[in-house]
Amino acid sequence: MAYINITKDNFDELVVKSPKKVLLDFWATWCGPCKMIAPIIEEIAAENENIVVGKVNVDEEMELAVRFGISSIPTLLVLEGGTVVGKGIGYMPKDSVLKLLK
Repeated sequence: MAYINITKDNFDELVVKSPKKVLLDFWATWCGPCKMIAPIIEEIAAENENIVVGKVNVDEEMELAVRFGISSIPTLLVLEGGTVVGKGIGYMPKDSVLKLLK
């Protein structure tokens, strides 16, 4: 499954109400480390049917960035039922991202 773009308008439906764990990648187009981690996030999305992978553009979705206290990007959050159960900040190799999902 490919990743999905998360907005304030679809957040409740796709994240809070998701029966699966959700990995959210908070990113921006101008962020170098965000560009480095993007292929890893896309791989994880393609390889894992048991999770939802969403990307949140902080420039377009400032409300969500503020809601979760995002001050550095990339920030990865793992949510279950809308509750944060894991967090990673900055570039991480794939195995570190997968550990967040455990």
